[in-house]
Amino acid sequence: MSCLFLLFLLHITIAAAAQLRPDIYLPTCPNAESIVRNVMKKALIREPRSVASVMRLQFHDCFVNGCDASVLLDDTPTVPGEKQALSNINSLRSFEVIDEIKEALEKVCPGCVSCADIVIMAARDAVALTGGPDWKVRLGRLDSLSPWLEESNEIMPSPRSNASYLIDLFKKFNLSVEDLVALSGTHSIGQARCFSIMFRLYNQSGTGRPDPAIEPKYREKLNKLCPTNVDQNVTGDLDATPRVFDNQYFKDLVAGRGFLNSDQTLHTFTQTRSFVKLFSKDQSVFFKAVVNGMLKLGDLQSNQRGEIRRNCRVVNKR
Repeated sequence: MSCLFLLFLLHITIAAAAQLRPDIYLPTCPNAESIVRNVMKKALIREPRSVASVMRLQFHDCFVNGCDASVLLDDTPTVPGEKQALSNINSLRSFEVIDEIKEALEKVCPGCVSCADIVIMAARDAVALTGGPDWKVRLGRLDSLSPWLEESNEIMPSPRSNASYLIDLFKKFNLSVEDLVALSGTHSIGQARCFSIMFRLYNQSGTGRPDPAIEPKYREKLNKLCPTNVDQNVTGDLDATPRVFDNQYFKDLVAGRGFLNSDQTLHTFTQTRSFVKLFSKDQSVFFKAVVNGMLKLGDLQSNQRGEIRRNCRVVNKR
């Protein structure tokens, strides 16, 4: 099967939800997944944090009009991209890893593998390569023809979000409370900026005081990392084992050592606390839940027409 014929079939199914399946590239680019994983391995060696940053792209892409690689589009002179969205600017990173993957795929099977599918495969590999579970991903997405900046600003939550708000948000995407807590557990790897926690440390809820949910010794550590006069792009670890995908994140939440407000609130809020405690005690249960959550997140689709981009940063020339 040629890549052009595959694209034709994908366009036929775009009116309904495309039928995603693990083997869609088997006839046209059988080594696609191994190519993606090899590039991710190199990225992990070069800069361990980069794979966590790549993994975040799936959430920021899929929540905004489905998984369509719209988040990867650069600004144009007339159309600002989603990289300018409030939740993304100065925050999302490691787009060059996606570029590297796309370049490697284009050399072997040009015009075959969508950037949207690259994000899904690379996010899975970020988890698997750092000690987490591995799983078969469903593939066959198309890339958007435009970014969705306004929608991104309306949809994406901030680090200040509380569990009640997050539960309602995830429910809109048919994601359960368990999915919310499990997907938040992807913060098992990576870092975040001081910018995201300054209010927690110095003015929680406008009180002029720190968040009382922060364990005192951990708060002292954060105060040293992020003093009031800090460059707010300084980063801190999201959990105590930021290079290993494990359940330490949940153990930290139970101990009051969550970095982000949107993380710690999962333990302070009744509806989410039971899952935090469960995952903190049983890593295998967490791994099963996060795989299910990542698959459901990856199934979110756009009803818009699309293409398979040759360069993930720009739409194809017409």
